[in-house]
Amino acid sequence: MMKKRSALMLSSVMLMSVMLAACGGNSNNTASNNASNGSAGNTSGAVKTVKIFQFKTEIVEGLNELKVEFEKEHPNIKLDIQTVGGGADYAAALKTKFASGDAPDIFSNGGYAEMDLWGDKLEDLSDQPWVKDLIPLAAEPMTKDGKTYGMPMNLEGIGYVYNKDLFAKAGITETPKTITELEEAAKKLQAIDVTPFGNAYQEWWLLGNQGISVAFAQQDNVDEFIKGLNGGTASIVGNPVFKDWSNLLNLTVKYGQKNPLTTDANTHLAMFAKGETAMMQEGNWAQTLVDNITPNMNIGMFPMPINDDPAKNDKMTVGIPANLVVNKDSGSKEEAKTFLNWLVTSDMGKEYITKKWKFIPALKTIEATPEDIGALGSDVWKYVQDGKVYGLQSSKFPDGVTQEFASVIQELIAGKTDEAGWEKGMQAAWDKLKK
Repeated sequence: MMKKRSALMLSSVMLMSVMLAACGGNSNNTASNNASNGSAGNTSGAVKTVKIFQFKTEIVEGLNELKVEFEKEHPNIKLDIQTVGGGADYAAALKTKFASGDAPDIFSNGGYAEMDLWGDKLEDLSDQPWVKDLIPLAAEPMTKDGKTYGMPMNLEGIGYVYNKDLFAKAGITETPKTITELEEAAKKLQAIDVTPFGNAYQEWWLLGNQGISVAFAQQDNVDEFIKGLNGGTASIVGNPVFKDWSNLLNLTVKYGQKNPLTTDANTHLAMFAKGETAMMQEGNWAQTLVDNITPNMNIGMFPMPINDDPAKNDKMTVGIPANLVVNKDSGSKEEAKTFLNWLVTSDMGKEYITKKWKFIPALKTIEATPEDIGALGSDVWKYVQDGKVYGLQSSKFPDGVTQEFASVIQELIAGKTDEAGWEKGMQAAWDKLKK
């Protein structure tokens, strides 16, 4: 689902996360060779346990099913899967794990700034067999100095999930590509007594991680802009793209349900799946969540437009929500690598990645059909194939700033600050946490 909970960028492709790892270590040359080619490393006969700490709540059931099969094939390796997500602060929970001496063997990492933050804990995975099969650019967030430190599990698109039947009923024949077209669509939906937007603005990750990413991505040069924010030569205050983004936020509130700040993700998913709302800000991971409520619902996805430039706005936010990394201080490093390789090469692992979780694969060796990944994944994949994507920028932010951003945005929604105050609050949040 969403780390949301922390994500990451990519240009023509991206992916997401699921975690698990194996246990048991071996120091002889045979074990080392086995580890390098992805085969099991524990030949001692001892049963070891690998702790996996991840945040995707929507894949927990599948992970536990994969655990059973993996342990059958690798009887000397046991998997202990722990999940913290669904809006909880995974980053804080991970820090607590390490501080308390209960460090996991495999954990999630968003890459870029987050990779640097945890750099002293990450095992170099460059020699693993799956690295050569990564879709071009998929490894970018977790690559530094030519070395790969994480396995991207899938690509995720973020935008507006919409009800195609309600759009058709309202006479909306094309998905909006500008903010003006989006408001026109909202008015048509209101005219047939449908609430246009279901806004889960209680969720910090939806606002401060994924939503605000568009305001960064549409800068003329996002990396230079972020460098300028860190160096004091750029500012959110007075930045026209952030003004545009606030216009979109205000539009969704104007045409949304009551009490958006007390609406959580489960509620906005339920409202949408029951046909009470026509749109919601979500990602293609919502496919399985909607399917669980209303199977075979006629849905799709389109990007979040913040102004009236269709060339800039008709680009999907695509990122790698997380990468699976191995704790370099773990006593079960080789077994962890064995599991990761099994996950993306075994028939069962590949089936779960595409058919059960409906992930857009990050590896060229994993095939996925539209029937596998669903309507939402297919829409995202089309944008990726067309090269019409923005990377998810949040993993480039200072640690902790996404939650600070969300608090300031929620103040704007609540009317506790105006747009000038909001821009100052966003800048203050960055300044407080930048290195």
